Amino acid sequence: MTRVDDQIYMRRALSLAMRGTGFTSPNPMVGCVIVKEGIVVGEGYHRRWGGPHAEVEALSMAGNHSFGSTVYVTLEPCSHRGKTPPCAPALVERGISRCVVATVDPDERVMGRGLDLLRTSGIEVSVGLLEDEARWLNRGFIKGALTSMPWVTIKAAVGLDGKIALKDGSSRWISGELSRVKAHLLRSQNDGILVGKGTVISDDPSLTVREVAGPSPVPVILGTVGDDRKIRSDSRTIVYDDGFIKREGLKNILLDLHRRGIRRLMVEGGGAVISSFLCEGLADELSLFIAPKIMGEGVSVASCLSIGSMEEALGVRTLSVKRQSEDLWFEGVFPCSLDLLKRSEG
Repeated sequence: MTRVDDQIYMRRALSLAMRGTGFTSPNPMVGCVIVKEGIVVGEGYHRRWGGPHAEVEALSMAGNHSFGSTVYVTLEPCSHRGKTPPCAPALVERGISRCVVATVDPDERVMGRGLDLLRTSGIEVSVGLLEDEARWLNRGFIKGALTSMPWVTIKAAVGLDGKIALKDGSSRWISGELSRVKAHLLRSQNDGILVGKGTVISDDPSLTVREVAGPSPVPVILGTVGDDRKIRSDSRTIVYDDGFIKREGLKNILLDLHRRGIRRLMVEGGGAVISSFLCEGLADELSLFIAPKIMGEGVSVASCLSIGSMEEALGVRTLSVKRQSEDLWFEGVFPCSLDLLKRSEG
């Protein structure tokens, strides 16, 4: 196999892994492709938590063609038994000759043990192909393994002057229809969605996924609200009352959400909640829908931040800027969060 061939097959494995978005948590998304003599003989991906792993699906499809084959997998094959049998021993038993892995598994139960098993069994192993893409795909899983907290994405619709609501608190609708559809897609990619009690009281949102196909995230409320709110109709809703918030703080709330299985959390507002995450350095990613509107006096997306100099300004690494009809969709990540993803690389 050439380096170009390796990249082609690993990109296929990554595209397969993405199909599990929103369904595998707290497990990672994994894709696997098996190639023999230049022909794909098996492929698979982890479809849902508790279901067969990607390698098992691919081996089942490959059958006896797995002997002497090359396996491309987006995450190190596991070597421990969880809800399903370990994958590394299965690859050994099925006689593969080479395994190309995008990135090591930061889970303390794995962390290179799967690779060691393959190598000691005489299998050629290489690690690091398209590693950045693989780690970004599983950023929630990786951050969780390293910090026991979910990956936090701030999502907001803002005007050109950075306002998320008018002076009276109204915000429907800042962004256009296409942006709102995209926002529902983002919801489906997260395990939890968090808002403050002010947003629940003023907007009475359901926080479900409606415009696209995909699972709805677990609603999380900061502050006590009445049982008559729409969001309370979801039996999964998690509420942190005012006393708990004051006593424990946001960091401990994130630790608790991780214990509950949430690996990716989207924070939708309001302004004070978003600012609190920014002030405490607990946000990892920004997803802003910027509408061509000047809203004047109103609620800022970072209202509680007190910045005295340009050196104190929060730097964000731009990932992409895309046009959504009349809006712009900005995606960025904080540099410290990118650095976190580079820990434990192979």
